[in-house]
Amino acid sequence: MVKQYLGIKAQYPEILLFYRMGDFYELFFDDAKQAAKLLNITLTARGRSEGEPIPMAGVPYHAVDGYLAKLVKLGQSVAICEQTGDPATSKGPVEREVVRIVTPGTVTDEALLDERHENLILAIDRSHDRYGLAILDMSSGRFSLLEVENRSQLLNEIDRFRPAEILISETFDETQFATFAVSLKRQPEWQFEFKHAETILCEQFATQNLAGFGCEHMPHAVSAAGALLHYVKETQQSLLPHVNSLRVEMLMDTLQLDAHSRKNLEIETSLGGHVQHTLHALIDHTATPMGSRHLRRWLRQPLRDHKLLSTRLDTINCFINDQQTLQRHNLLRQVGDLERILTRIGLKTARPRDLTQLRKALDVIPEIQPLLTAKNNAVLFHKMQLHDFTQLSSLLHIALVDSPPMLIRDGGVIATGYDTELDELRSLKDNAGDVLEEMEIREREVTGISTLKVGYNRVHGYYIEVSRLQSDKVPEHYQRRQTLKAAERYITPELKKLEDEVLSSSERALAREKSLYNDLLDQLIVQLLPLQETAGALSAIDVHNTLSERASSLGWQAPSFKNKSGIKIIQGRHPVIEQAQTTPFTANDIELNHERRSLIITGPNMGGKSTYMRQVAIISLLAHIGSFVPAQSAEFGPIDRIFTRIGASDDLASGRSTFMVEMSETASILHNATESSLVLMDEIGRGTSTYDGLSLAWACAKTLAIDIKAYTLFATHYFELTRLPESISTCHNVHLDAVEHDAQLVFLHHVKPGAADKSYGLQVASLAGVPDLVIIEAKEKLAELESQSGKPIVEDKPNKTLPVKKNKSEIEKTLSRTNPDELTPREALDILYYLKSQL
Repeated sequence: MVKQYLGIKAQYPEILLFYRMGDFYELFFDDAKQAAKLLNITLTARGRSEGEPIPMAGVPYHAVDGYLAKLVKLGQSVAICEQTGDPATSKGPVEREVVRIVTPGTVTDEALLDERHENLILAIDRSHDRYGLAILDMSSGRFSLLEVENRSQLLNEIDRFRPAEILISETFDETQFATFAVSLKRQPEWQFEFKHAETILCEQFATQNLAGFGCEHMPHAVSAAGALLHYVKETQQSLLPHVNSLRVEMLMDTLQLDAHSRKNLEIETSLGGHVQHTLHALIDHTATPMGSRHLRRWLRQPLRDHKLLSTRLDTINCFINDQQTLQRHNLLRQVGDLERILTRIGLKTARPRDLTQLRKALDVIPEIQPLLTAKNNAVLFHKMQLHDFTQLSSLLHIALVDSPPMLIRDGGVIATGYDTELDELRSLKDNAGDVLEEMEIREREVTGISTLKVGYNRVHGYYIEVSRLQSDKVPEHYQRRQTLKAAERYITPELKKLEDEVLSSSERALAREKSLYNDLLDQLIVQLLPLQETAGALSAIDVHNTLSERASSLGWQAPSFKNKSGIKIIQGRHPVIEQAQTTPFTANDIELNHERRSLIITGPNMGGKSTYMRQVAIISLLAHIGSFVPAQSAEFGPIDRIFTRIGASDDLASGRSTFMVEMSETASILHNATESSLVLMDEIGRGTSTYDGLSLAWACAKTLAIDIKAYTLFATHYFELTRLPESISTCHNVHLDAVEHDAQLVFLHHVKPGAADKSYGLQVASLAGVPDLVIIEAKEKLAELESQSGKPIVEDKPNKTLPVKKNKSEIEKTLSRTNPDELTPREALDILYYLKSQL
């Protein structure tokens, strides 16, 4: 047995081997030590190898899913080795072989997956600075290709997809993935060769070439797809009929958000690392798990196609107007996770209850169909057409019992009346007692033996028992089987035949049932494509229906789109904060256009600057997934990207300080933003000295306004920046105000034109609980500093201001000095700024 184990293990040296022995999966040697540690199971020993005890650990086969789920979450892969031989005919160890490999990115079992998250596997091929990506959701069959132009885009896409597993070639530099908690697998270089990829993809999709998929100009993505498909087929050791199409994605089609922006806007995860109080948590009221995953894909991939977005909005509007949102939701809840059930059917790993859930889903489709029509708007639902599966539904009703057991090996799955042979085998088993009773009565009459009994025990099987006093009456065809003290037991050819039939009927019935179940899966696989199309339509219906419910319940309105540049939001609100707080939310307007591209936002801490900026970005994001938005009205011109630079923290793992993180994110924005980008910048420069920070903030704001011309919201406590509008016509000041009332600070949260005139820093510190003695001392120091400067000091305002242009006469007076060495630094800077303004 050890020899057999080591032979199999040698084929899978890098992963754990679950070796089936009876009712347990056993692990040995180093695998046992590792599994005992990871799974917190007992490490024992059995037998000896080279004089040393063999470490051993095991898990029950009936509870293996729970252990596999834990290992997969830890990034481990497991080879499942089953007994494939017959113990009755095997000489030596029963033949065993690995039937599948469970990896973090290829799991399809319901127990191993989070039903509301996609479980993706990603393959990457690289050529110089260009990367090809292939992404597969094994549990649904969704297969996509994408190419990006640099490392920054690559890391953003990895963050967007958040794969469970990444495949790279043996020569790929893996250090850039250090920040991602992901299982990384190296594959041989030849698996990423284009010719190999083209061959395996054409075989999968039964095509002569890949031209029909639109990926002829994406060689690196095709190479990655080939390596990914090779890996999945190798691990599953089966065909993949549910992977039947290839989708090409283009970055230019999407409104892009980098990893920092997704984090700062708290789309799926809050800044505290929770899923509560996020945009996704607010809008995900979907009825089905596949609808939830569909909605998450929309949030991760907002679109720039105004026509498609308008179609989504029109569909949502139809759902709102027909007032049948609740009916659709309740019917969709009965559908379940049809998408993943179909995958398990395609892989022939579907369990009986998967099929009964499919049956339930097919039964409810005719009830959903009438709720997808709208007067004069039927064209909106052409992509939500549901196929007719009346015959398939009838088949499942005839073939399956109402409430089957969990596993086919338990039997009792196929309904009575579906198969004559199965019915006969079951009848034989169930009616054996009646047959024996009839035989006993008949044999008594034929032999005249009044004490004759027909019985059964587990050792000797069926027998005819006669008391010793009447044993002389036993017919010649009775064969003695056992002698007892007061009786003799016999067997007859008829009883032997019955014994063979009855004892084997359970086994034969189960084998017949498994065969029928497998045939049923084959019939379902024939219709897998229309079933998948219907599942996709149902998940899309679920998302549109959910967004219509959210729009109605939360008072959201439909945005509109135009070709002219600009963003205009009237009475916009932050949707998450609005629902979280108990007081009414203060709505605000914003308008950005060709003449008004940058807003310098000032005001006190806690005044609402960050909330105001975030709500503009979130409203823009919602509009670009085709959702209604939390505003009285919203109008958008073309937007290509959303950038945010909000908050900062040390990146200890990479050895980067708060300021370094801040500058890295700022650099990314300045390098990648365009005049169609929405940029949110909050408190740039606060991570360093006042003068350095002020200078950087000034330069960044000026560059965004003049050189890049992006739509920019720039919040700051450097009040010198409020002078930018004096020299930049597209730059404007706005502020969030606060007032003092009865010695209390009241935040108004209204956005008003112009710059703030006070920061209320000490008042905010007091609200935060800073001790009164500290506040008093701070006020004394503030009075001292103001007396020294001769004018009030505003929070964070330096004693010296940036040089600004003076009038011509003052500059000429300064220049009239004969000795330039006598110029002060301030006078020299004034001259330089003046000369620059004249160029």
